[in-house]
Amino acid sequence: MSYSKTILITGGAGFIGSHVVRLFVTKYSESYRVVNLDALTYAGNLENLKDIEAAPNYHFEKGDITDTAFLEDLFEKYRFDGIIHLAAESHVDRSITDPLAFVRTNVIGTVNLLNVAKKHWAGEYEGKHFYHVSTDEVYGTLGDEGFFTEDTAYAPNSPYSASKASSDHFVRAYGETYGLPFVMSNCSNNYGPYHFPEKLIPLFINNIINQKPLPVYGDGNYTRDWLFVEDHAAAIDLIFHRGKEGETYNVGGFNEWKNIDLVRLLCAKMDEKLGREPGTSASLITFVKDRPGHDLRYAIDAHKIHTELGWKPSVTFEEGLDRTIDWYLKNTDWLNHVTSGAYQEYYATYYGE
Repeated sequence: MSYSKTILITGGAGFIGSHVVRLFVTKYSESYRVVNLDALTYAGNLENLKDIEAAPNYHFEKGDITDTAFLEDLFEKYRFDGIIHLAAESHVDRSITDPLAFVRTNVIGTVNLLNVAKKHWAGEYEGKHFYHVSTDEVYGTLGDEGFFTEDTAYAPNSPYSASKASSDHFVRAYGETYGLPFVMSNCSNNYGPYHFPEKLIPLFINNIINQKPLPVYGDGNYTRDWLFVEDHAAAIDLIFHRGKEGETYNVGGFNEWKNIDLVRLLCAKMDEKLGREPGTSASLITFVKDRPGHDLRYAIDAHKIHTELGWKPSVTFEEGLDRTIDWYLKNTDWLNHVTSGAYQEYYATYYGE
């Protein structure tokens, strides 16, 4: 079949990336060839895409965006028309332990992509798109009031957010210096199915299932805005197709929760779904030493994407949380695989390497 465009999605075996890949493969089955590039590190899992892996317009390539020669060969092979760049190291705690890993992937990897795209598009930018997906953490922290807007000054407070801020600046610089057509988005905390259990919600779901402690940083009064991952994928689809070149769009759930309140809600829902006595899961809450540079509050003003592109969240947090919990309870094999590392065998089994 002849496709009108070939789209590269980096990090497409990860949490957010797999949802974006699935959406593009199914929604644009007649028009787009979708190439999923992922290094399959600890959080990249091809089991996330079992349902679409045989689709004729889907192709998987294992590789690392820090490998320039590999990227050159990939662009020669596929002649990409568009890039949706999601590949990133994203866990704050890991960034505190090993900042250079985040510099390599998030900064150098992004610049490698920019360089290869610039070279292969060679100034013929009609119909070309470089879409860089970032985070609200680049803006730093808020007090009790106010929201992050697209004009908020960057003030990253962790090695992770500093690396993402740097990558954002490089994307913008390539647009200004070389005319590379780009669009960016900065999202709030995502949650939903296929989330690797190192982040709060999937970690605590797994710990509650196994009746392990629920480690809450500090006093638990850190506030986050939560975005259902399928809503984020829908926003990415809109921004990729209709976002204005050179613009940034903030994507948030209009949905702030203090960590401790979220954890208590999660505990209550898990007790109900598991048939346990009320309060059973809450008894597992354990307050632990705070991490360095912990931002107090994130809150996104997503009015720009709503007014310009018509996007808004499709589910409330409670609805999304119910769907998320139900998915994990129905997919305990997936959860057991990722927590044991067995999921890493899937690539070798399916691709014979």
